[in-house]
Amino acid sequence: MAAIGRACGFPPVGLAAPISRRKSAHWIVTRGGNGPAIRRVIVRAAGVDLDAAAPASSSGTKSKEIVPDNSWSITKTSFGTIGLFLGSGLLSYGFGAYFTILPGSEWSSLMLTYGFPLAIIGMALKYAELKPVPCTTYADALALRESQATPILKQVREDVIRYRYGDEQHLEEALKRIFRYGQGGGIQARNGPVLQSIREEVSDQGKYTLVLVFKAKALQLEDFLTRQAKFTSFFGPGVTANIGRSFLVFLKVFNPSLLSQNRPAIASSK
Repeated sequence: MAAIGRACGFPPVGLAAPISRRKSAHWIVTRGGNGPAIRRVIVRAAGVDLDAAAPASSSGTKSKEIVPDNSWSITKTSFGTIGLFLGSGLLSYGFGAYFTILPGSEWSSLMLTYGFPLAIIGMALKYAELKPVPCTTYADALALRESQATPILKQVREDVIRYRYGDEQHLEEALKRIFRYGQGGGIQARNGPVLQSIREEVSDQGKYTLVLVFKAKALQLEDFLTRQAKFTSFFGPGVTANIGRSFLVFLKVFNPSLLSQNRPAIASSK
């Protein structure tokens, strides 16, 4: 048994291998009631905190941290919902006060006078309302937004994450020009892509990138690839468009990426 142990690199039977300060795992061969047994034990080296020595996280994990958007803006509030809520409340209380079911009958006519138009305006705004799309922002992209994102990219982001009224879809004018709705060599407007969400990330070259996620059931990847130059020219200058190829195209989801070519300004020292 001792010869086998030496051949395998194990210590002699009944003796523990010398514990090195640089190692935390050791093989020990012991005798038991059923014969020799091999056990692997973990030993904490003296003066070394293994948990502290291990890296907390890699830079890649940190860069993929999603930053929630907790900022408040009036443009992120639905005016249709506000008008409908206030108008319906005034109408309900006004009718209740008019029929003396609720107190304040002397104010009933005033509440009915203002409640009715508010409710109508609220319903009209809700009908014409275009809801904002979700925006996923990674921590590394947020750090580069102010220094690298072009004014057009910033404007595109702000436009699609707020409520809009009267538009059929987000980026309607851009899509109309890029895909030439109803024109020769273009597509029908009903077959146009619909923006589902946007994403802020950093490219492999370290560039701020705004990714547009479209759903287009009637289009193919080739329809986007042939218009890659048009994406670049419309959202430029200082932007390069890249049409990504992924398995999502089988789900009719397409991800044009708008890479900023802006370089952060470097302050000159005197």
